Amino acid sequence: MARKKRRLLLIGAAGITLAIAMSLVLFALRDSIVFFYGPTEMAEKAPPLGTRLRIGGLVEQGSLIHEGSSTVTFAVTDLKQHIKVIYTGLLPDLFREGQGVVAEGTVEGPNLFHADTVLAKHDERYMPKDVADRLKRQGIWRDGEKSAQTQ
Repeated sequence: MARKKRRLLLIGAAGITLAIAMSLVLFALRDSIVFFYGPTEMAEKAPPLGTRLRIGGLVEQGSLIHEGSSTVTFAVTDLKQHIKVIYTGLLPDLFREGQGVVAEGTVEGPNLFHADTVLAKHDERYMPKDVADRLKRQGIWRDGEKSAQTQ
């Protein structure tokens, strides 16, 4: 076998091996990959019920309702759409209306989300990049300024 043919065969075998390894890794991680959506994206894409994902935005003013000792409902908004979130557990100390939030959980309905994790930020500067970019495009939030929602 010529040297050039052996080299091509070796490169081909290495490529196939790498492709198989990547396929196995992605297959193994498929359940732990969590997608991030804003309320508008979630309304447009309508993920299937039971889909695990993260949503982010601002906690809508006047939407926080305490139901019992540890269950709360609130709405996450990007000031275009909103999603009702149900969460059972202790809320972070920085959680309040008008502030940035990221919730991880499952889709329960078209505008209903059941969160098992809630992360709160003290202002929009620490919001996920996707949500901050969306708010900037809408003219709601700019670097170094408070959002219109919190003024």
